[in-house]
Amino acid sequence: MPGRGATAAFTAMNPVAQPIGVFDSGIGGLTVVRQMQRLLPHEQIIYLGDTARVPYGTKSAETVTRFACEDAAFLMVQGVKALVVACNSASASALPELGERFSLPTFGVILPGAIAANEATRNGHIGVIGTQATIRSGAYERMVGELNRELRVTSQACPLLVPLVEEGWLDHEVTDAVLREYLVPMLVGGVDTLVLGCTHYPLLKESIARVAGPEVALVDSAETCAAFVQRELQWQHLLATEGEGSVRIHVTDEMERVSEMAGRFLGGPTHAVQQVELGVL
Repeated sequence: MPGRGATAAFTAMNPVAQPIGVFDSGIGGLTVVRQMQRLLPHEQIIYLGDTARVPYGTKSAETVTRFACEDAAFLMVQGVKALVVACNSASASALPELGERFSLPTFGVILPGAIAANEATRNGHIGVIGTQATIRSGAYERMVGELNRELRVTSQACPLLVPLVEEGWLDHEVTDAVLREYLVPMLVGGVDTLVLGCTHYPLLKESIARVAGPEVALVDSAETCAAFVQRELQWQHLLATEGEGSVRIHVTDEMERVSEMAGRFLGGPTHAVQQVELGVL
């Protein structure tokens, strides 16, 4: 972790040239980084996966908020110009606290997904799949309701999907069977738009589309978050428009395992990963 001198050096830089900090409870947020690389090719991205304490999706809102603040504090020391909470569970629980503690532009994944779902639905019935914490929080229902009170939201926690993604079973009969168990009741209920409310789920998009059928619009939380960050940074005059982008990956545990899996999430070769220890606030 850089010391005070490194932080001061970052602060003295042109804010546009400073990196963007992205964090998640594990490695699922790398799907957001992948989309950010596509839309923001000149940005330096510092990623933190809190793999020592994953998953956040089964923990209380208070615990998720505490962990998220510790993640953000680590990225602040790296001199980032903005924070991206690439975790639906943390976005659902921690954004207000992060906004109070850290004076940086801070973006979550829920608002962009809710906006995209509102624009995509034809019959006004939106489905949301995610972790237990995300679904329990009701964050998507609240956000969609703020955008359009006439919309209906049906939510379903899908705790088995993240292990299937990390096992690499992206196109597997077991995965299809699990998806059918989760999705069929929602489809029978008439949802015409489905929010992939976990950053692991974009890797299952083909399987989800196969089960849901062509009439159901899929809202990819990684794509919508990256597009939202691009628009906001441009509006705030913080968007890098020159230079070569890069990604630095940090984790709090399982460095070798993450190094092997990072290429799958980023759609490229294996990436170097550094293990770090977070300070306690």
